[in-house]
Amino acid sequence: MTELAAPTLAATTTVDIDGFSLDIATIALVARGLPDGSFPTVVLTDEARRVTNEARAYVEANFLAEDAPAIYGINTGLGRLMDVRVPAEDQARFQRLVINSHSAGVGEPLPLDETRALLLLRANAIAKGMSGVRIECIDRLIEMLNADVLPVIPGQGSVGASGDLAPLAHLVSVMVGHEKAEAYHRGVRMPAVEALTAAGLSLDFELKQKDVLALINGSTISLATACLALTDAWSLTRQADVALALSLEAVRGELDAFDERIHTARNAPGQVSVAANVRALTQGSERTVEEAREIQLPDEQRPGGYKRRVQDAYSLRCAPQVHGTTRESLLFAETLLVREANAATDNPLVLSDGNGGYDVLSGGNFHGEPIGVAADLIAIAVAEIGAISERRSFRLTDPNLSYGLPLNLVGGQLGLNTGFSIVHCAAAAIASENKVLCFPSVVDSIPTKANQEDHVSMCTFSSRKARSIIKNTQIILGIEFILATQGIDLGAPHLDGRRLGVGSQAAYDAVREIVPMTREDIYQSEQMVNAQAMVVLGSVLDRVEEVVGGVR
Repeated sequence: MTELAAPTLAATTTVDIDGFSLDIATIALVARGLPDGSFPTVVLTDEARRVTNEARAYVEANFLAEDAPAIYGINTGLGRLMDVRVPAEDQARFQRLVINSHSAGVGEPLPLDETRALLLLRANAIAKGMSGVRIECIDRLIEMLNADVLPVIPGQGSVGASGDLAPLAHLVSVMVGHEKAEAYHRGVRMPAVEALTAAGLSLDFELKQKDVLALINGSTISLATACLALTDAWSLTRQADVALALSLEAVRGELDAFDERIHTARNAPGQVSVAANVRALTQGSERTVEEAREIQLPDEQRPGGYKRRVQDAYSLRCAPQVHGTTRESLLFAETLLVREANAATDNPLVLSDGNGGYDVLSGGNFHGEPIGVAADLIAIAVAEIGAISERRSFRLTDPNLSYGLPLNLVGGQLGLNTGFSIVHCAAAAIASENKVLCFPSVVDSIPTKANQEDHVSMCTFSSRKARSIIKNTQIILGIEFILATQGIDLGAPHLDGRRLGVGSQAAYDAVREIVPMTREDIYQSEQMVNAQAMVVLGSVLDRVEEVVGGVR
């Protein structure tokens, strides 16, 4: 049976774009950079340059004359103004006025990694040569990306219909050096004119017919956010398996539930991979065996004496089914997002007629439905990782559910010390918050623009929610790492020096380098912040993979 694996980043100093070949790992690499803090240089391929120039030349020769037929966005107004002709002599002014009217985004600016991904993805979409845009527009986007001129783009204001119009207009305003626009350069926010000047880029950049429409059409901000959310989601799924293994070690869990035959019987590659990960992580464990479970911990109640533990609770036993479904969901979301990353998404499109010429066709590729569905699916899948992790953390704090670990995992005098009950409450609060955020935005359409856009995708919010849920789940997993290692330490004195599994030991050691074992109550917030950072960086996962190989 095929097993599922997360995409991996290949370190490279140059990334070629051609409109057809971007993948999630490359998008993340350009957005977040190399391990040394540098960023790869983005280069447009010669073929992409050729097809873009050919399409533009045909547009200029056939569709820009005064007697050319009315073509949306090339010689007409936009939206409900599609029937209003815009004369050639007004086109330069029209481009500028579109920027003014559409720069209506609100809210906090996009994070810089999302902005970098956005510049890459918009350039790649136009590089397919189906937009009829001038090559100078692609070159400008790439120049800004390589020179670290990153537009300040408000994150709200798009309904994901005719693309992310308002936020993308803020991008274009920086391209032309608009006096009201702002950008980041070397991490400093400043007027766009200053950023362009500091980066050595020309301030003289004029848009011509079709340019502005091609640049603001397409739900590319939603796409950028979703692609980075997916990258983080893949990391979380693998780290969740590590946290699960530590929790199993802490409660002396039963491992028959991870037998490969069970998961093969369901024909589910995702859960096959999760079960294989748990077996690899716990290999050699002397805690997840019957002999360890026979030992009675001081706080363990055994009315009627010891009885063999037939099976564990669902948060342990059914974790492959839950974690595995998340993997399957992410794989489908990745299929949608990779397609979208290499799609022509503006309107109208300039398409070959098969006879050496081109047709200009109006359609709806800007509609963000695929992105919204993918992002909502990522949100739901990751929230489930957080939900089941929170249940394991809760179990660790109750002696009746953890098979005798001290109440609240108190490491010192009970009563004088409270332990980790409030830490778990934080996980519970955030897991519940995730449930609300999981409502799929893509089903919540609202008509706009005089009902011309009578069905919209709301994909921008879908993508933003996905990243919010991921940040919440990073906290939840960090808490499980804290509680599971504390449980391991508190059980150790009573278990005759029984070893952890080889992968579990590597994970335990990595956590303990960042979060110490607690005897007397300490300032918990600091430990929680450190644990979250540990999950964001994937440092525990890195250590584990040095020992057991790739966690799938």
